[in-house]
Amino acid sequence: MRMLFRNLSLLLVLTLLAACGGGSRTATMPENPLYPGIQDGEFFIEPIAPQYLVSTNIRTEVDYFGPEDPGTIVVDVYSRRLYYVMEGNRAMRYAIAVGREGTAFRGDATIKRKEQWPSWQPTRNMVRTRPDLYADYAAGLPGGLENPLGARALYLYRGGQDTMFRIHGTIDPPSIGRQGSAGCIRLFNQDIIDLYDRVELGTPVRVRTLEQSREMEGIWIDDEYGRIVRVPDGMTEEEAKAHVAERAAKLPPPEPIPAPEGGDVTAATGADSSQG
Repeated sequence: MRMLFRNLSLLLVLTLLAACGGGSRTATMPENPLYPGIQDGEFFIEPIAPQYLVSTNIRTEVDYFGPEDPGTIVVDVYSRRLYYVMEGNRAMRYAIAVGREGTAFRGDATIKRKEQWPSWQPTRNMVRTRPDLYADYAAGLPGGLENPLGARALYLYRGGQDTMFRIHGTIDPPSIGRQGSAGCIRLFNQDIIDLYDRVELGTPVRVRTLEQSREMEGIWIDDEYGRIVRVPDGMTEEEAKAHVAERAAKLPPPEPIPAPEGGDVTAATGADSSQG
């Protein structure tokens, strides 16, 4: 009976999340007031479509009882959340997308540089390994609506050296809450603007380890759609993954994605691996 209860608990969680996906009803849903269209200087940022604003993706002020001092940014790549710690055991929580570079960084750093509509530049290794995609951008791509870093970027330094780790916006809203093939830590453009306005140069940043994440957030896994979901209390990670695999096996095969033409950087990167 206990096993049945566990299984039903996870199935309910996953079913509710699945219901938050696309569908004809989302087209008529009103614009979320936290994610409206914004005229930001010379650029207009489109509102975030409702289907991407599942509950875990919406900017929310929450209780926070971690050890960090107010004014600290806390990044959790395992639950795909970012916190800006405030006074009174409160924090602003943001959803993030995490790329390959984002999963490689742990520990503490400091914000030493902030940029509005930052430029983007592929690394030398990216240009060397995929010149067909990145050679045209070797000298850099100016900030704007086609730039993978989005509307704002925060640059992390450690010991006076640039870590090449970025917290930034995105031109790919559907990626938020998901694992990307490349890039650092990215937020909806509306969220990175909100965070950018809160932080000062010198702001400390802590990137949690897996152990720290599970102590504070519990266990999180990807569901069959690649969205982050929390494993219910009383269920093991292995049990949860087995349910996801069972549901994934019932999904229709994905449609093939056509290769980008002409080295389109916005399609080629998918995320935002950069040193911009």
